Amino acid sequence: MRFAGKVAVITGGAHGIGKAIAEGFAREGASVHIIDKKPGDWFVGDVSQKQDLERFAAQVIEQEGHVDCLINNALPLMKGMDECSWEEFSYALAVGVTAPFYLTKLLSPYFAPGASVINISSSRDRMSQPQTESYTAAKGGIAALTHSMAVTLAGRARVNSISPGWIDTTDAVIDGPDAWQQPVGRVGKPEDIAAMALFLCSDQAGFITGENICIDGGMTRLMIYHGEHGWSLENRER
Repeated sequence: MRFAGKVAVITGGAHGIGKAIAEGFAREGASVHIIDKKPGDWFVGDVSQKQDLERFAAQVIEQEGHVDCLINNALPLMKGMDECSWEEFSYALAVGVTAPFYLTKLLSPYFAPGASVINISSSRDRMSQPQTESYTAAKGGIAALTHSMAVTLAGRARVNSISPGWIDTTDAVIDGPDAWQQPVGRVGKPEDIAAMALFLCSDQAGFITGENICIDGGMTRLMIYHGEHGWSLENRER
């Protein structure tokens, strides 16, 4: 019950990684407030909309009076150069960068002593697949936003980001090459990210701020060369 009496605010907390984080805080005794577009027993709203963020923040403060932990987790749209429109790219940045900035701004006057902000980035903030520009730009933006906010909020809140790698949110059993390629031998689970979020918000992480912690089973540390250790690349036209 590390978070008994604490207030945790989570965007995109109705499913996937956000749900695991919300459940983790609830198990540890926190009062949890979620905003998500999915209908349910939480604040239903779109974090890309300024008015929804303002109404959500006002409701949290009216009910609780303070915030101890803010987790900016809502998922941006993933589309690439060939198909992503101006409106879709702008929406991805609104969800992935503008909303974390603005919600933090709204709640920061009510941060309790020892408050913590966690921004969920992605290992795509440092590596890419083709046709992922909207998502990658948003995740790179929030990673940079993290260290800027950590400096601005020094003395008021610690601010860190987590960059998940491949996290399966479907409860599927993933075996074979998809698992074996990971240095740890498996695909990640939402609980892997939730555990880090809880740690970073705890007093045990009191000397950590401005950091971006990658939790990806070691994939971003794996060097890949054609013809070595079973890796190969099929010929393609250039």
